[in-house]
Amino acid sequence: MKLRLRRPRDLALAIRELARRRPREAEEYLDAHEEEWASLAEADPHDAADILEAIDEEAAAELIGDLSPPEAADVLEEMRDEAAADLLEELDPSAAADVVAALPAHEAADIVEHLDAAARTAIFEALPDRHVDDILELLRHPADSAGGLMRPEPAVLPSGINAGEAIEALRRLHEGLENLNYVYVVDEGGRLVGVVSFRELVFARPLTPLDEVMVIHPVAVRPETDREEVAALIRRYNLLALPVVDHRGVLLGLVTIDDVIEAVQREATEDIAAMVGAGVEETIYTPLATSIRHRLPWTAVNLGTALMVTLVITRFESIIEQFAVLAAYMPVVASVGGNSGAQSQAVIIRAMAVEGIPVQLVRKVLRRNLMIGLVNGLAVALLSGAIAWLFTSNVRIGLVIGMAAQVNLLVANLAGSGIPILLDRLGQDPALASNIFMTMVTDLVGFGGFLAIATMLL
Repeated sequence: MKLRLRRPRDLALAIRELARRRPREAEEYLDAHEEEWASLAEADPHDAADILEAIDEEAAAELIGDLSPPEAADVLEEMRDEAAADLLEELDPSAAADVVAALPAHEAADIVEHLDAAARTAIFEALPDRHVDDILELLRHPADSAGGLMRPEPAVLPSGINAGEAIEALRRLHEGLENLNYVYVVDEGGRLVGVVSFRELVFARPLTPLDEVMVIHPVAVRPETDREEVAALIRRYNLLALPVVDHRGVLLGLVTIDDVIEAVQREATEDIAAMVGAGVEETIYTPLATSIRHRLPWTAVNLGTALMVTLVITRFESIIEQFAVLAAYMPVVASVGGNSGAQSQAVIIRAMAVEGIPVQLVRKVLRRNLMIGLVNGLAVALLSGAIAWLFTSNVRIGLVIGMAAQVNLLVANLAGSGIPILLDRLGQDPALASNIFMTMVTDLVGFGGFLAIATMLL
């Protein structure tokens, strides 16, 4: 097979789509056209990374092994960290070490973190000590902290020089710098004293002292600062990067807006997983035993809550025997309550993730959700009650369903907003399996409340 495309970009897209639809054919094509693969990887590492993630790991490892270490590093940098780690494990340790050495330290740390112990040890033994030390220093910080996100090589200038000398110094350093949006100014002890944008530096007159161009006392964070706070600061002050300093004010690195966006996306996916009791770190690359260990406890909790609902229902067997049609309408009440509660829950968790909910607003937030439950509940009650009356020709059954729907939507909106807030006040992740607890409440009220109302009115 020959892909006859003139432009390299078109070729890259064609192979990427082929790899996603028919990975085996893509592997065979790339094996037979090594020069095209090398050109593609050099010109467009993003598409090359997508191709490698779509095909078999062994074939991907052979392709990455055909590239020079810098080219291979560029491609691995665009892959998901777990997938990149899997590829490194397929390579010879010395070849893998050459690729890791060509990666920026923060990217290498992100990938190495996902290697199994044996592969990590073998690669570290083949790496120069300074590379190992840089990676271990970054791995010392939690992945969800500023230290875990930071790039350890910011653009740094000494205080006391002028703009012309600063530009000349940066000209000498530019090959080793990834980010030049901001230039940080430090004193003799390496402590952060100011920051200047590269744009301001370029347009300043050459003899202008750097101290007159820079912003003193810039916003900075410590390595242990949570990524959510880092994201909030970058958004609040409209920054492109944020410096990271230690307890003495010594500049350690910077967190860029790209790193923050990636971290926020990861936080969002973790919240989605946590809401339903899956492991927040779980991905499609997580070992089977680890996934089972993360999910099984919450599955057991879910089973327990379901059994509680069952026990409640069994206490109303007599009313169900008298009016068997009630069994058909019970899930309707529980379902609309669960959906309404999930809506409130999503809004609350999003608000907490983006800007937080001040203590003084908690009551207002709860009252607002109760009003939403009241109004929506009234609408659903009238509609569901009328439908039940129409189908059963029994106005009392319609009244039971309408009242039960009203009560359940009220409780669902309170639970959907209250449970995440309660978990947050208890110092827990507000997304932590909150969906399981919210569903338990709406099911208990939906089934139990429905049957209790039916017992009183029928």
